[in-house]
Amino acid sequence: MTSSLISELLRQLPAAPGVYLMRDSRGNILYVGKSASLRNRVRSYFGARQKLTPKLQEMVAQVNDFEFFVTSSEQEALILELNLIKRHQPRYNVMLRDDKTFPYLMISTNEDWPRIQITRRLEENGGRYFGPFASAWSIRHTLKLLKGLFPLRSCTKRITGTEPRPCLNYHIGHCLAPCTGSVTRREYDDIIRQVTLFLEGRHEKIIRQLKKKMEKAAEALNFEGAAMLRDQIQALDNVIEAQRIATTVKGDQDVIAFATNRDQACVQVFFIRSGKLIGRESFVLRGTYSEEPQQIMTSFVKQFYSANPNIPPLLLLQHPLEDMELIREWLKSKRNGKVSVQVPRRGNRKQLVDIVAENARQGLEQLRIKELSAPSVLSDALKEIEKELNLPRLPSRIETYDISNIQGKDAVGSMVVFEDGKPKPAHYRRFKIKTVAGADDCAMLKEVLNRRFKKLSDASSEDTWALLPDLVLIDGGKGQLNAATEAMRETGATSVPVASLAKENEEIFIPGRASAIALSRSSPALQLLQRSRDEAHRFALGYYRRVHKKRAFTSAMDGVPGIGDKRKRALMKRFGSVKAIRDAPVEELVTVKGISESLARKIKEYL
Repeated sequence: MTSSLISELLRQLPAAPGVYLMRDSRGNILYVGKSASLRNRVRSYFGARQKLTPKLQEMVAQVNDFEFFVTSSEQEALILELNLIKRHQPRYNVMLRDDKTFPYLMISTNEDWPRIQITRRLEENGGRYFGPFASAWSIRHTLKLLKGLFPLRSCTKRITGTEPRPCLNYHIGHCLAPCTGSVTRREYDDIIRQVTLFLEGRHEKIIRQLKKKMEKAAEALNFEGAAMLRDQIQALDNVIEAQRIATTVKGDQDVIAFATNRDQACVQVFFIRSGKLIGRESFVLRGTYSEEPQQIMTSFVKQFYSANPNIPPLLLLQHPLEDMELIREWLKSKRNGKVSVQVPRRGNRKQLVDIVAENARQGLEQLRIKELSAPSVLSDALKEIEKELNLPRLPSRIETYDISNIQGKDAVGSMVVFEDGKPKPAHYRRFKIKTVAGADDCAMLKEVLNRRFKKLSDASSEDTWALLPDLVLIDGGKGQLNAATEAMRETGATSVPVASLAKENEEIFIPGRASAIALSRSSPALQLLQRSRDEAHRFALGYYRRVHKKRAFTSAMDGVPGIGDKRKRALMKRFGSVKAIRDAPVEELVTVKGISESLARKIKEYL
């Protein structure tokens, strides 16, 4: 129900561009947004509740007050929104994690003898900034590469040119020793220009310049100098070759795609300059639960480029932006030049976006595993599971079960084991359903649990079947939970706690409790249970595919005279499917051991 205070505030809203801040009863800022019409946008939150996403419904339920700022234009509102989000870090905004601390490479062109250095602050000091980089490792790796290619100084000493001898960096080829007067200012500035070109991706221009210098050195009989330049050219060639990508692209562009998992997203940005991939970075967004892809992409682009001084003339995106024209104009003003924003649907550019999206999916999975594998996170997750599910002890051993079938055919079950929060693949088990006909997942689950816990009495102390779990987790809702509870009662394993995790709303059900347990989407406990459930599903699905493929192949080949199990396996290993065997010429079939020409003709005729 909308309070009288909010109702009054809604009536006062102007139909002008601006920024609004939602606050809870304690005055905490829950959300910051902008709009071309404050009246229309803010009122939409307090209208028909069912039109809001689950995340916004949760947020609006906590709103006790709001305030707004009127701006002279949408672009001004956009800039103010970004500044307020960065300052207040609101809980319900999609946030670029730690964006204010991203490191940059800076060439101190404001110094007489410039250096390359790492900085986390963008300042108007005349230096050239490159980045941002997603991590300290990433920027150190780039800096190490630069030092190997370009001998610039890294020290902070005052350069007089009168030092008696150079330091070790000079002797290993990482510095030209301007401190001793070994290099002229003009020669040093040439190196600075080469570094700048390299970071801009204009490698061919550097190589052309180096080749000219090498030829001049050789003509002057400076063979040692020519050899050093030759080695530098070779090193640059190796870097360029490593940066080439399979997709044919031209020019300068950033390619952005992401993958989401519940309340976070992993965003990958490929930086392409002069048709070469000069770098890629991975970023994490928080608060993406129930957000549309357009909203996630928009939040990232705004926050990323608000702090990025290097905006290329072309952005290739996986999803379109909200307020596309407004953001394009904003980027144009930051770059002082035209910026094209495209969402390719076909061709080489679409292929490139797909590559970035796949990298994002892989990065998200690695991030999820790393976060869940941290000892402190696992410990907190297990303690939270114990508390929220009211378990008698810490769930050190969790067994998770899932069923996989299509309309009851080739049905299989899986059991995966997590010990101390980590997978224990050696203890995984598969089950082929034997007693259930038709599509009845609950009955299949009951069969699997009956078979598993009947083994307790027969298992030796060394047998893994003898290990009693601290928690049995079922993929499903109340129906699956009831089936599991009945199976545990029939086998006498009533002392083992049981819970089910339903996919739709990620709710947890336990026996004796009518309502579901709803943990926060960012809860380590929920994420650990989800990981275990997903692993059980993956394991069951893999086994189902093997069983289904084998049965389909076997039934198709059963009527061929002279084909037994051994020859079936040999054919399957060679061709992979019945269709491939059917399409293969006789000459190719006879290359399989045990298949004569006459038998090959019978196979072709039968199939």
